[in-house]
Amino acid sequence: MNESTDDAGQAGQAGATRLQASPEDAPTLPRPSLRTTLHAVLGLSLAVAIIAWGLPHFAETTWGQIGHHLQRVGWMVTLELFGLMALGLWLYTFTLTGSLPGLTHGKALMMNVAGSAVGNLLPGGGAAGVGVTYLFARSWGFSRLAISTSVIVSGVWNVLARVGLPFLGIAMLALDETALPKAVRRGALFGGLGGLLVLLAFIAMVVSERWAGRLGEFLDRHIGHWIARLRRGPHKGERVDLRALLQDQRSRLASVTKTGWLPMTVGVTGFLGIYFVLFWRTMAAVGVDIPTPKLFAAYAIGRLLTAVGVTPGGLGITEAGTLTVLVAWGADKPAAAAGVLLFAIFTHISEVPLGALGWLGWTLTPKVTPPD
Repeated sequence: MNESTDDAGQAGQAGATRLQASPEDAPTLPRPSLRTTLHAVLGLSLAVAIIAWGLPHFAETTWGQIGHHLQRVGWMVTLELFGLMALGLWLYTFTLTGSLPGLTHGKALMMNVAGSAVGNLLPGGGAAGVGVTYLFARSWGFSRLAISTSVIVSGVWNVLARVGLPFLGIAMLALDETALPKAVRRGALFGGLGGLLVLLAFIAMVVSERWAGRLGEFLDRHIGHWIARLRRGPHKGERVDLRALLQDQRSRLASVTKTGWLPMTVGVTGFLGIYFVLFWRTMAAVGVDIPTPKLFAAYAIGRLLTAVGVTPGGLGITEAGTLTVLVAWGADKPAAAAGVLLFAIFTHISEVPLGALGWLGWTLTPKVTPPD
């Protein structure tokens, strides 16, 4: 490539010295289309239907019994759970700042909660979340190359961590005498294989221009239209050649990985670790009492199911799958149903109002002219 790999860090630092962008130059979010709105409504409706019918069905209980366990959660416990959720979200900012040098933790938190909120409202909302990342980062003066590098590297770290959780759950369950359910073994197997494929693809992309081009073609099909809709100025509405972009920045990916692997790893593992503590404390609050290895395995399966794109953020499907595992391992059925519902409230539903605060914070931050 022709540019220095240090440009990724300089892009963010340069924002402090650039002139403030004029209103017409600042990126704006495209209005949702009728199709997007319908997808959101249908996806949320399906998630609500799965929860409303699935939780009592899989737990063989009633909503009255589930509500009885939810009533055990007082204000002090609620504040504790909220604090754990906030700590997890803050820890994840290390992944974003590590993958996008020059980004502050405050701005990373705005970007994280705003992107999560959008992703939690749309089936397969990951592409919309990438659009939010692009919008925010561009308005703060980061280059397109720096942003695309951040999206790829942080995405790889997320996938590897999430698919690795079932393997760790299997290792913990090895200490337990109870045989593993087939669904857990199968989930860990496919998760591990998926993580291995992602890792191999990432390595191949960094060392091979041809593989970088293939990944660029894949990304262009899935998020290219979002990026085109966010472009303004003389190139408004034009699609970015992501294939050429990735081929041009292979050395940049290697540079960011070399310098940012530690904070990115701390961010992802810290986030998932704190969310397990949140899961554990949630289950304890509603009266679920099963061995910690089984509790962790159920949590790991649930995190893996969040990638299911049928409903927003896997809502409903994640809760049904986690509940099935907990019940199979002897958890109190009404308590387990109450636990997965409460955990979903903190990890999914509550991110929507937090995302609104993130959007508000972004509107108040100074906007600068991006370098390209």
